[in-house]
Amino acid sequence: MSNQLLRVTGISKSFPGVQALKDVQFELDRGEVLALVGENGAGKSSLMKILSGIYIKDEGSIFLDGVEVDIDSPKTAQALGISIIHQEMNLMAHLTIAQNIFIGREPREGLFLRERALNRKADELLKRLGINLDPKALVETLTVAKQQMVEIAKALSFDAKVLIMDEPTSALTDVETETLFTLIEGLKRTGTGVIYISHRMDELRRITDRVTVLRDGEYIGTLQKEQLDIPTIIEMMVGRHIEESARPTARDRANNEVVLKVEGLNTRQLLKDISFELKRGEILGFAGMMGAGRTEVARAIIGADLSEGGRVHINGKPVKIKRPSDAVAHGIGYLSEDRKAYGLLLEQDVNTNVLLASLRDYTDALGFVHTMKGKQKSREYVASLRIKTPSISATTKNLSGGNQQKVVIAKWLARDCDILIFDEPTRGIDVGAKEEIYKLLNDLVAAGKSIIMISSELPEVLRLSHRIVVMANGRITGILDNEDANQAKIMDYATRMGDEKDL
Repeated sequence: MSNQLLRVTGISKSFPGVQALKDVQFELDRGEVLALVGENGAGKSSLMKILSGIYIKDEGSIFLDGVEVDIDSPKTAQALGISIIHQEMNLMAHLTIAQNIFIGREPREGLFLRERALNRKADELLKRLGINLDPKALVETLTVAKQQMVEIAKALSFDAKVLIMDEPTSALTDVETETLFTLIEGLKRTGTGVIYISHRMDELRRITDRVTVLRDGEYIGTLQKEQLDIPTIIEMMVGRHIEESARPTARDRANNEVVLKVEGLNTRQLLKDISFELKRGEILGFAGMMGAGRTEVARAIIGADLSEGGRVHINGKPVKIKRPSDAVAHGIGYLSEDRKAYGLLLEQDVNTNVLLASLRDYTDALGFVHTMKGKQKSREYVASLRIKTPSISATTKNLSGGNQQKVVIAKWLARDCDILIFDEPTRGIDVGAKEEIYKLLNDLVAAGKSIIMISSELPEVLRLSHRIVVMANGRITGILDNEDANQAKIMDYATRMGDEKDL
């Protein structure tokens, strides 16, 4: 019997005005992890939606176990043994693990649910997968990583031959990621084929057997594990060479004007004695392990979290910031790590989102909004930031992640904020879009803006930051000039107990 599990040939799909996929092909063997990579908008999601029955292909063929199949609905895909785990989980928090796994397929006796049999069935599945969870536990009590395990168990409860995983580690810690990788290795041994979508280049060599690259909706090529070379993969993805070891653009060291000074900032929950300065034309990076307090610093500065002590000065003057609107009034813009929840109105158009923080500038004394003036400003930012959208009237949720991120940045630029706080500015976006965001941040500081950048990716911190603040356990453990910093030194400070300082 052939080891080939899935074969896709000549897949094409178009939407009004957009050719999403054109003549795409790939193969997946039994017990293999195949990475599918490409920039946002490369066609990965469209291809996976065709495989999982959400979209219907225009052209092409899909073969499963050597037999051509027609996938016309998600139910058909599940019946064929193709399951997908989306990046944003689809669990019901108020139900138990067992109820989530077998929702709609619960063992019954007449009209009555056989709860004990349901829990036993779920327990058998979890143990078979090596997942140590109580099937009676409510999903709302679980960590993100454990919810991820429940999603995997739910997908495999349909006897999945092919498991599609979309950015499965985006919200996981390093330890949780290792647990997930162990589970994937177990799935490989049972013959399950895994299609693994990820923007994290360092994961490819660790977990995948082959890598298939898409660009602009077309198949570019497939690399074997022994051929996996990260610069080559990136070049295939974006069509050009990208320098990963670059350092930040030089800033005018003669300009030491302090635009933001934080002294002795504390919160009841975590932060202790946070003190630092941000200079004009500077990118000040914040690094540290998950839970170190980086986001909490940003939220305390803008008044989203209550601080219990400390002082904030802007341009040398003390200010009181009790709520985010106060921060905006003082020229501070905040780009949250969760742009969809806190940065955008996804159902609204691009124009509305760009003008969201500066609507008063386009409103007269009678409350009428000057739409033409506002639309002209939106078009200027769409052009200058190279936001890929059919028009400013397009619904924001239909843009790629990188372009959504640019819309949030445009919102704060339209408000003309001098101080910008970017929390995980490139999370969930591809390598090419990252490069555009990097250039944008450098252009902003060159124009005199000042940026606090929080990032979990150390290469990103080193590439962009003129100085780096390292945190551990709610305290600052070190502030480094970029010239003196490297990943090992940052990790040393990031793993201290929080009471050892080197400033």
